Amino acid sequence: MHAVKEPPVAPPDGPPHPEAGLILFAHGARDPAWAGPFERVAAAVRAERPELAVSLAFLEFMAPDLPAAGAALAAAGCRQVTVLPLFLGVGGHVRKDLPHLLERLRTRHPTVQWHLAPAIGEDARLVEAIAGIAVATAPPFSDRNRGLGR
Repeated sequence: MHAVKEPPVAPPDGPPHPEAGLILFAHGARDPAWAGPFERVAAAVRAERPELAVSLAFLEFMAPDLPAAGAALAAAGCRQVTVLPLFLGVGGHVRKDLPHLLERLRTRHPTVQWHLAPAIGEDARLVEAIAGIAVATAPPFSDRNRGLGR
């Protein structure tokens, strides 16, 4: 993980006194445009679940990081916060880094119940959606593709 100087964290987007929060946790990148799809996901969640305080947090390169996003949700009054890793695969970041970061949040904010959801790539609905896009993107099948039309 790389240290990044972070700007002050604004309160999470959502209701003025939320009881529950959701942190969408992504890897982060040096290119700010990389975060665009994740920002759109966060906006869609906010629109669908206006009662939630929704924050987008990053492991590295971008702000806020998970401790800062979690602290902002706790300060806003959230008593339950779920962290949803927006990772397709469960590698070292999800298995090792994330539990360590979550334990720090539990220690620093003991009045908040912190929940860790499975990585989004483990959800069959996402796998199905990606497969559907792949199938729709592939060239159409014909006997010629098999070499039978020669």
